[in-house]
Amino acid sequence: KKRDPLDFTLWKKSKPGEPAWESPWSAGRPGWHSECAVMATKYLGEYFDIHGGGTDLKFPHHQNEIAQAEAFFGHKIVENWLHVGFVEINHEKMSKSKGNFFTLREVLKIYHPEVIRLFILLSHYRSPLDYSTENLDTAKTALQRLYTALNDFPKIKLEKTQIEQNVFYADFVTALNDDLNTPLALSVLFNLAREINKLRTKNEFEKAAEHASLLCYLGSNFFGILEHNPSDFAKSGKENLDAQKIELLIKEREDARKNKNWLEADRIRKELKDLGIELDDTANGTVWKCSYIAN
Repeated sequence: KKRDPLDFTLWKKSKPGEPAWESPWSAGRPGWHSECAVMATKYLGEYFDIHGGGTDLKFPHHQNEIAQAEAFFGHKIVENWLHVGFVEINHEKMSKSKGNFFTLREVLKIYHPEVIRLFILLSHYRSPLDYSTENLDTAKTALQRLYTALNDFPKIKLEKTQIEQNVFYADFVTALNDDLNTPLALSVLFNLAREINKLRTKNEFEKAAEHASLLCYLGSNFFGILEHNPSDFAKSGKENLDAQKIELLIKEREDARKNKNWLEADRIRKELKDLGIELDDTANGTVWKCSYIAN
């Protein structure tokens, strides 16, 4: 029974079968905005740093939540409001009501958790997130690039001054301080990976190893990626993987190549490819990895 159309509801009269409490106004329950204001301040206190939600909640929900909570407490309750873009499929909002949604449990059967993390971080949190296998595969390839840069380098424990005086660290932090600009922060990591590869080709291994440790530190501590050994990660993503069989096939292929039996070598490479195994012939021998897509 609003007095004005611009008013918001503090108490909703219950419909048959709904939960209800007795009140001077009716049997009913608090309005949606009141429920959220009470829950947030009960568990997080009268003042907290971050309140999240979808872009569609800015008005009226969050404005009304602010109005009620600040009127009640007499001061500001939230420092930063982070409104995230929708997850979309074919440019349509992903939602239960449309039936066009996937659960995280389902996606994890197909992609490594770090791939999903990187996929989300590649979009700014305020922007729509376009869910597709193509975009997840792009994230997978990008993550492989970062892991490849870490190959062959020991993890060095960096001193705080080593980290903070590094220009890549400064650029990374600047990006995150710019409205949590994760795409820009990730571009710094890819620039750092390129620099590592350049130093590797120049045989400047000490400097490259220091940069590799910084890359690992930034990815792991801020984004929850690059937390695995590169060789282990390259071989992850396949259930019931028969590593012994793979190594045996690689040995047979090496023998075929030594004997210049190129047809047999190509046949074995194709057999491994059909198993989802990719080969990389390096100066130190053949290295194998599998896609992160599980059978």
